[in-house]
Amino acid sequence: MPPLLCTVRTCHEPLAREERRLVCPRGHSFDIARSGYVNLLQPQERRSKQPGDTEEAVAARRRLHDRGVTLPLFEAIAEMAAVSGDDVVLDAGCGDGFYVGSLARKRGCAAHGIDISIPAIDAAARRYPECEWIVGNADRFIPYADASFSRVLSITARMNSPEFRRVLRDDGRLLVAIPAPDDLVELRGAGRDRAARTVETFANGFALLDRSRASTVSDLDREAVYDVLLSIYRPRAFGKVEDMRVTFSLDLLLFAPR
Repeated sequence: MPPLLCTVRTCHEPLAREERRLVCPRGHSFDIARSGYVNLLQPQERRSKQPGDTEEAVAARRRLHDRGVTLPLFEAIAEMAAVSGDDVVLDAGCGDGFYVGSLARKRGCAAHGIDISIPAIDAAARRYPECEWIVGNADRFIPYADASFSRVLSITARMNSPEFRRVLRDDGRLLVAIPAPDDLVELRGAGRDRAARTVETFANGFALLDRSRASTVSDLDREAVYDVLLSIYRPRAFGKVEDMRVTFSLDLLLFAPR
């Protein structure tokens, strides 16, 4: 298990488990929730009282995953990430844990997820109790020791290149998934190509190894379309839609550390 670090300001001392809490040598402690996750988020790292995805958005995404809508995307991610049972994987901005939790069950890897949303991490911990789940702000600090992971994932999430590089081993791999221009095109129109800008974002610490596009089309009933709209925070558009075919599409970028 990669050592967790204390998030109290500049402490960053290793955390040790004591019954139902984690404690650092300086006496800072963090309780372990009943569902198994640990909240390491500090008050100054929040922009609101309930940061990140709402409970409604988390539930909507979970229902879409359970319908199998995102399974082709997961399979493409799993193939490119090439995770084995020996790997230690971090999903930064993991949401409800579907991708890294499914990787753990399919490939037998050690899986860890961090997200700023308590509802998302609570859902992840309940569905995938064999993984480690942390509430934290990965945009500022990933509370793990240097070189803790052989794989780091960022799937339609925020990107913190310096922190990703710090916690990734020198022989590790970083997989970044971003919405492709045709992602949800039926609901929000054509998007922009973000791949070049994303590669530039990681240019200082990483070299691009591979790139591919994962796409799938699903015939959704009205309720499933509403779940998509909830997940992208556009529920007011629900009255205008009926059963429809929807495109889900990701650009996958695989990086090696420099």
